[in-house]
Amino acid sequence: MLLFILGLIIFFGAHFFSALARGPRGAMISKIGEGPYKGLYSLISLAGFVLIIFGWRGADASVLYSTPLWMRHVTYLLVLVAFILLAAAYLPAGKIANAVKHPMLAGVKVWAFAHLLVNGEVRSVMLFGAFLAFAVIDRIAVKRREAPVRAAGPVMNDVIAIAVGGVAYVAVALYLHRYIAGIALF
Repeated sequence: MLLFILGLIIFFGAHFFSALARGPRGAMISKIGEGPYKGLYSLISLAGFVLIIFGWRGADASVLYSTPLWMRHVTYLLVLVAFILLAAAYLPAGKIANAVKHPMLAGVKVWAFAHLLVNGEVRSVMLFGAFLAFAVIDRIAVKRREAPVRAAGPVMNDVIAIAVGGVAYVAVALYLHRYIAGIALF
């Protein structure tokens, strides 16, 4: 359990520092440069992520709550929406990205919430709860910074985001989830 918790602290500590400690972050970038800062941030995040993965098996799997079987279908639908939002975040802006303003954070929130609906063991609540809390807090921080929103592009950008998100969702749901999370969905 210690590795798992340490991984969460390191991973989200790096993310919270980057998102919320704008003054110290800026000072560090000024001191070492943007490229080295991004490299350091990536290495720390990766170290935390690796610790989360290795600590997962030893983390507390006691069940806090269980949900009805049909809730899986709600989760599947929400995760599809999350994949589309994540695709919209990294493709040219369309109406989806413009409507939600920060599709990556919205996608993470939807993904984490969906997983909390069906994963009631302690380690899952800690993991997905941490992702949800981070995305909510980061969204509030971004809103306070008044970051500019990209102008909406043509509707074709949304069609592409839906297609890319849908294909990624199908790949994860039918094949990759068993390797990512150790659980085959179908």
